[in-house]
Amino acid sequence: MTLLTYQVFKTIAEVGSFHKAADLLGLTPSAISHTISSMESKLGFSVLTRSKAGVTLTNYGEQLLPYVNAVLNSDESLQQVIADLNGLKQGKVKIGVFSSVCTSWLPEILHSFRKRYAEIEIEVFQGTYDDVFYWIKKGVVDLGFLSVSSAKDLPIEPLYRDPLLCVLPKAAKRTGTEGYMDIEEMKNYQFVTQRDSTDADIQNFLKENSLQVQSNYHVVDDLSTIALVEKGFGICLMPELVMHDIPYEVDCYPINPEASRIIGIATMNPDFMAPAVRMMYNHILKKYQEKEFKK
Repeated sequence: MTLLTYQVFKTIAEVGSFHKAADLLGLTPSAISHTISSMESKLGFSVLTRSKAGVTLTNYGEQLLPYVNAVLNSDESLQQVIADLNGLKQGKVKIGVFSSVCTSWLPEILHSFRKRYAEIEIEVFQGTYDDVFYWIKKGVVDLGFLSVSSAKDLPIEPLYRDPLLCVLPKAAKRTGTEGYMDIEEMKNYQFVTQRDSTDADIQNFLKENSLQVQSNYHVVDDLSTIALVEKGFGICLMPELVMHDIPYEVDCYPINPEASRIIGIATMNPDFMAPAVRMMYNHILKKYQEKEFKK
């Protein structure tokens, strides 16, 4: 099978349509259909299910996709190495990010990297910790920002220690008088919480300190959480990075015991990266890795 066959299969898996894949790849729908039929014939099993609702992967197709991504990524790496040997700095880097990195770091990363390597294309995917982990594992992205606690078995290079803060409505009446919020005081408030896939480090802190929170509000993104806190629906714990330049009237306090998440950059194999990916990886390390994590 050819690289074009793999690219056709990957594109259909992403867009869920033969016609959309044809438009994206500059091919006719009949050529797309013929390519998949030929692929399935050679494999001896179906990789796609066609229906009125669209095209989806079969179980075999789901299992095959990560390997197809790996082949295409390897070809991209080869093309970048060849360009590098010819003195050309070009290629493509796909990065997975979660919300606070996307808003606080990513614009400057893209701007400063593009100034140095204008010919390198960058593609960004934003999601939760779970999304970024999945994208790295499946070869959808080359690099991904994760908290160290959410990286599981992925190799991750720690970059930045991000303290957790307790967020209250502006001028809220407190039961304590200290300049921080401790566990006993937190027990007096209802919480606005996020899903585990969004704030794994906060959930770990709550469990480690046996803090059984009461909450009727379970949201996904950081700003929705803080907006509910501003209007008095509860308090929340939030990494400090999230609280930079937010448009909401809230008060932030350090927590006792102190806790933090460690943000890192993860990839499937740090020892085998395409030149453009390696450039981005090193660029991020140089720009954001704190002294305590430097080797």
